[in-house]
Amino acid sequence: MTNPADLTPSVAPPSAELHLHIEGTIEPEHIVALARRNGVSIPTPDVKALRARYAFTDLQSFLDLHYSNLTVLRTEQDFHELATGYLDRARVANVRRAEIFFDPQTHLGHGVPLEAVMAGLTGALEESQRTHGISTDLIMCFLRDRGANAADEMLTAILPFRDQIIGVGLDSTEIGFGPELFVDVYARAAAEGLHLVAHAGEEGGPQSVADALDLLHVERVDHGIQAMEDPALVERLRAERVPLTVCPLSNVALRAVSSLAEHPLPRMLAEDLVVTVSSDDPPYFGGHVDANYTALVDELGLDEDALRTLARNSFEAAFIEPAQRATWLAEVDAWSMPD
Repeated sequence: MTNPADLTPSVAPPSAELHLHIEGTIEPEHIVALARRNGVSIPTPDVKALRARYAFTDLQSFLDLHYSNLTVLRTEQDFHELATGYLDRARVANVRRAEIFFDPQTHLGHGVPLEAVMAGLTGALEESQRTHGISTDLIMCFLRDRGANAADEMLTAILPFRDQIIGVGLDSTEIGFGPELFVDVYARAAAEGLHLVAHAGEEGGPQSVADALDLLHVERVDHGIQAMEDPALVERLRAERVPLTVCPLSNVALRAVSSLAEHPLPRMLAEDLVVTVSSDDPPYFGGHVDANYTALVDELGLDEDALRTLARNSFEAAFIEPAQRATWLAEVDAWSMPD
């Protein structure tokens, strides 16, 4: 795992990270080490060779490798180490609040008890404010390619742990598994008082974003960059102040945009959308949230005011109490970009 003491702080302002898959934070070194510790065979057991595979042509090419790597996660200790590794790195990245996605369906499919997943993650996160100065909560994601029935079963399974999650999300393969499949399970989650978010508009077009709003009644849209193709939808997002959790380096790595220079984020800011910046699955896509902020400065020329707006948006979009939001917003207002 990365040693934060070896890292130099970047231009990142204090922010909330709202689009982060905890399973996607596992480093190649940790994957190989866990494979050895747990006696799991993986296709690429050499760290250098494994890292060399981190070049993707689209979302599915990433998911194929990602799910293969996750077979090494087997025990409560593994999940505790996973969450702690993220917190170590997030502290360096100036993260104050993290609303973290996790995919229990993946682990249940590998024969890992849900109790081990939850105990490992919550054991690390319950102390995250004291140990790392980071407020955290968990959002359980449904794997959309496994369908509506599996999602419904997963929601039932997680309800005994209801007090350990704040919301539900929808991730994995977007094309062919639209929001319309998950209307009922999202209604059930809403009835349980859970926050609602969903991936949309990464691979899918603007209609996928509109459907996530209209059919699933999400409070935030994860990615959402393809919404910029539809002026009427852009106007709606602005008027309704719908947050979009954008992951610039991920979008480039998965070919959702051809290059960072072509990324719509500057246009999203110009349109006064509630756009935020996160890292998605950082080891796979070029770095944590501070690397994303640095790239926006170095390659797109975003200035201090733009970064401050992105950071303010992140706290406005977070599922937090007003008093805590005010404290963090004041910290953003007092922040200056380092020379």
